[in-house]
Amino acid sequence: MAEHDKSYKKLFSHPKMVEDLLRGFVHEEWIDELEFATLETVKDSFVSDNLKERHDDIIWRVRWGPEWLYIYLLLEFQSTIDPFMAVRLMVYIGLLYQYLIKAEKLKKNDRLPPVLPIVIYNGTERWDASKELNKLIADGPKALSKYRPRLRYLLIDEGSFGDAKLAAKWQNLVAALFRLENTRTEKDEKAIAQAIQKILVLLIDWLKEPELADLRRDIETWLLRVLLPSNVPSEEIPKVTELQEMNQMLYETIQGLYKDAEARGEARGKARGQAKMLIQLLETKFGPLKSYQKTKIQRFDEKTLFSCSQRFITANSVGEVIGKKR
Repeated sequence: MAEHDKSYKKLFSHPKMVEDLLRGFVHEEWIDELEFATLETVKDSFVSDNLKERHDDIIWRVRWGPEWLYIYLLLEFQSTIDPFMAVRLMVYIGLLYQYLIKAEKLKKNDRLPPVLPIVIYNGTERWDASKELNKLIADGPKALSKYRPRLRYLLIDEGSFGDAKLAAKWQNLVAALFRLENTRTEKDEKAIAQAIQKILVLLIDWLKEPELADLRRDIETWLLRVLLPSNVPSEEIPKVTELQEMNQMLYETIQGLYKDAEARGEARGKARGQAKMLIQLLETKFGPLKSYQKTKIQRFDEKTLFSCSQRFITANSVGEVIGKKR
C-alpha cells in the first residue's frame, strides 16, 4: 500500500493531472475561469503542534482572475472509510491558512484565499461518510448554532464511476487512471488484461507530446510497480518497460490466456466423452446408476477417469470403481 500511495501522489504532482481532475470532475462554471497555466504546488506537508507531518496531501494554487485559489488534494487509500474526514480537513486547512499567514506575511486587513478541499478515494466500498462538518456536530442549544464551524469537501470516489461514464471523458488522464484502478473489479484475469490494454492504447496516444514525458514515465512506473502486479498477478512484469512494451506484453498475455482456455476446453470435452463411456460400461455391468453416481463421474478429470477404467475390469461394485458416497 505504501508503494501505491507514493506513486499515486507523484502522479498528482503533475499540473496536467490536476487540470484534468478539475476539468473532468469538478462541475462548476468557475472552473473555466481558472488560468491553468499558473498551476503550481505550494507546500505538500504541514507540521502541527505535535510535529506530525502530513504526507498524503498535495496543495496546489491557481490564478482565478487577480486572486489565488488553493486546491487541497487529499488522497485517501484506507481500507476503511473515515467517518470524520470533514474534521480532518478542517484541521489541515487550518494548518494551510496558518502557513500562508506566516509565509506570505498577511497583514491585518488581508483576506485569506479560498480553498477547494478534494478527497480522492479508491477503496472498494462506496464512501458513505458525511461530507459536511456541520452534520457531524450535535445540535446543542439553539443559540450555539451560529458558532458551529462549517466546511464541506468534494469527494471523488473512483469506484462509483462506471467505465462508460469515465470513457466519455475523452483525453482526460485522470479518468483513464480511474478506469485502470477499477479493472480490479473484473471477474477474471483475461478481462482485466483486455481492459488495461484498451486504456493503454489511449494513453500511448495521449502522452506522446514531449512536454508530457515526465508524466508518462511516472504513469509507467505506477503501472509496473503497482497496478500490473496487483491486477495481473500471473504475469511476470519486466523491470524496465514503456507503455508500448506493456501493451505488447498484455496482448501476448491475452493470447496465452485464450490458448489456455481452449486447451482446458478441449481437455474438458475429452473428459466428458470418457465419463459418458464409463457410465455406459458401469450400467451394462451393474445396472442403472444413481443420480449422484452419474454426477460424481461427470466431475472427474481425465486422470481420475483413467484410474476408474483400470479398476472397472476386476470390480464387483460401482463403489469399487468410483469410490463410496461421502
